[in-house]
Amino acid sequence: MDRRDFWYIVAESRDLKPSRVLARRVDDEWLAVFRGIDGAPAALQDRCLHRSSQLSRGRVIKGELQCPYHGWTYDVKGGVSAIPSEGPKVRSVKKCAASYPVIEQEGYVYVRLNAASSADWKPFSMPCHGKKGYSTIRLQNLFRNNVTNCVENFVDIPHTGFVHPRIFRDVSHERVSAVVERRKASVKVNYDGEKKNFGLFTWFLNPRGLPVRHTDEFFAPNVTSVNYWFGDKHFIITSQSVPQDDETCLVYTDLTYNYGWWNHVSKGVIRRQAQAIIDQDIEILDNQMRTIKKYGAHFQSSPADVIHAYIESIQAELAAGRDPRELPDRETRIEFWI
Repeated sequence: MDRRDFWYIVAESRDLKPSRVLARRVDDEWLAVFRGIDGAPAALQDRCLHRSSQLSRGRVIKGELQCPYHGWTYDVKGGVSAIPSEGPKVRSVKKCAASYPVIEQEGYVYVRLNAASSADWKPFSMPCHGKKGYSTIRLQNLFRNNVTNCVENFVDIPHTGFVHPRIFRDVSHERVSAVVERRKASVKVNYDGEKKNFGLFTWFLNPRGLPVRHTDEFFAPNVTSVNYWFGDKHFIITSQSVPQDDETCLVYTDLTYNYGWWNHVSKGVIRRQAQAIIDQDIEILDNQMRTIKKYGAHFQSSPADVIHAYIESIQAELAAGRDPRELPDRETRIEFWI
């Protein structure tokens, strides 16, 4: 088992128009993503068998993908359906480009690179997507860092007062405790002791200072989901970090929330506020990767970093070709200050 057995987002459904082909890169594999004649999405290796032009530079004609160089045409399974230089009559052509399994779910298009995988993983189900009373805002951002460093950042509280001062938390020397669990290729953190330290976002998240319930979760190999409950209000930040290669990720983020009549009137503000926070993370993670490339990834840790240690143990199992669900369950209580 490795990370190519998992499902990765390659597009939002709304971006994949019937006559459009999208160029995507997942784990350094080039993909051409398009819709067949029946509207179902398909993904082929982004290379024409004939003279290696990129198929994503071509066009979709009646649900088939035509190469821009010599017009070789491919069906959704990668079969060559037309070679213009051999005349207009369609012949039985025993040539086939690499194709990949595709699933469309909850407004996203997912691809699995290992077509022959027998692994029983499914695309991650986005929390409360489409559920009555909830609204969702979707963001896409390029991070110049690897999957592990991205997901660790997204579930890391101690950095927030330094990277996002005023906008999302300040350094307030507030003690927080948490229970960290590693189970079945996932990590869950249940926090206790958080109060009102949410920076400028407090006006929306928790204006009445209600009790806070907060969990962070990681699901192998690339998903994080952060949940905040303020009384009966619920705010979820779910991110899927799609590796383009070993040093860059395209991160799809869902902001899903249940705030009654505020759901619709506050969308623009929430989008701007969230993007400002993400931009700060993009900058610090870019700096981290540049430093790693110069000096190597030799990290020192504090007790609060057990969250990272559990995530890295799961990623190490995948890198070794082992099923991370076989790791023994672990639970650790930690305390730290923010």
